[in-house]
Amino acid sequence: MKIQPKYKMKKAYSRLWNISLLVIIGTFAFSSCESFVEINPPDNQLINETVYITDGSADAALRGVYRELITGFAGGNLSITHLGGLSADELDEFTENADYLGFYVNKLSPENGSVNSIWENVYNVIYQTNAILEGLSNSKEIGTEVREQLEGEAKCLRAFCYFYLINLWGDVPLITSTHFEENRLIPRTPILNVYEFVIQDLKEAQGLLAEGYAHAAGERVRVNKGVATALLARVYLYMEDWGNAEVQSTAVIENPLYILKVDLNTVFLKNDTEAIWQLKPLFRGNTNEAEIFILTGRPDFTALSDFVYNAFEAGDERKSNWTGTFTNETGAWNFPYKYKIKSDPDPDNATEYSMVLRLAEQYLIRAEARAQQGNLTGAQEDLNMIRNRAGLENTTAVTKVGLLDAILQERQVELFTEWGHRWLDLKRTGRADAILSSIKPGWQSTSILWPIPQQEIDNNPNLKQNEGY
Repeated sequence: MKIQPKYKMKKAYSRLWNISLLVIIGTFAFSSCESFVEINPPDNQLINETVYITDGSADAALRGVYRELITGFAGGNLSITHLGGLSADELDEFTENADYLGFYVNKLSPENGSVNSIWENVYNVIYQTNAILEGLSNSKEIGTEVREQLEGEAKCLRAFCYFYLINLWGDVPLITSTHFEENRLIPRTPILNVYEFVIQDLKEAQGLLAEGYAHAAGERVRVNKGVATALLARVYLYMEDWGNAEVQSTAVIENPLYILKVDLNTVFLKNDTEAIWQLKPLFRGNTNEAEIFILTGRPDFTALSDFVYNAFEAGDERKSNWTGTFTNETGAWNFPYKYKIKSDPDPDNATEYSMVLRLAEQYLIRAEARAQQGNLTGAQEDLNMIRNRAGLENTTAVTKVGLLDAILQERQVELFTEWGHRWLDLKRTGRADAILSSIKPGWQSTSILWPIPQQEIDNNPNLKQNEGY
């Protein structure tokens, strides 16, 4: 079955305010989620002057971006978690869906419907953040505090999207406005330039965003300063700016809002103190991750690979708490079990929220940054925080090379099936060829980047395809 994309990128940019803001606002006012502000727009169209006439309506427009994240590339079968896990060595695929199998064997086509869908979903979010930033800048009615919070959130969300675009596709069009004629022929922007833009967005967001979560009624489902800081730490790590990666991760680690819990089974509960940013399920009481990963029968979709399952050391409590096994007379299959509630039709029953950013990653970021700078004792201390929480003894690694290997191993068993960490880690550390070429029949060195969707190449003559496609 071919996955049909929800939107066309060229259509997304041509809708401008009258359509896109109807989508933003009209789709999120639902009765089961009281925290979402209900808006009654004009019957014919909704223009920016209407959207940004009150603090509440402007906030409502921003909430629509979170909805697009949740229903788009943040969870489910078209998520970065699923497709990134297939591209790496985390998940086995059991469907006959040619699109998913293309990721699993690392033999993607530019016509792959899932590639197209995730590209479009990410750019839809970017378009909406651009629209919100333009609307805020043109409005004189929004209060200063609300304006700054919403601007900071929009910039942080935009930076988040661009981080994934360049790490999945390499050079990508850097689109910062809603002007269709200006955007439709933009060529690919070099990765370094996009990273510079991301850093600028995140630094500005840090200066605008609140420290706490009061704007989200105490729930950790909206972006705050801690989110911008945590994401900035990751960006610096990927750019190999070790000093700044340590500074930003330290700011998060020392923030009393965030605490590394001892009980592994509380980590993915809603509003847990380890959570820096989560996404709240919209229409059900369960997460998208639980729905696609937890096995109650022989897998017909996906399962946890042996490469992950066998990577845990003896006594690692993450294996017993964060993985599960389904067994019947024909065999046994392992699955990710970080989220425990597979199905619940009532959103009011939700006890788990989808994790986007959490504190454990920040310890591993700082450990790697410290090791790279020669602070081996500090790197050991951070690494041991994560190992000890999992019931393991302190690391035996004592050299820089040994510690970097140990940190990558720890990232594999700590962050598995979360937002494609393993896929991105193998690529940024230069280990993708060595590890994946021996287990993936379709692997080539050019497989480290996904192909630009063919329809985007057809629509924009200035877009050049990635090598190997």
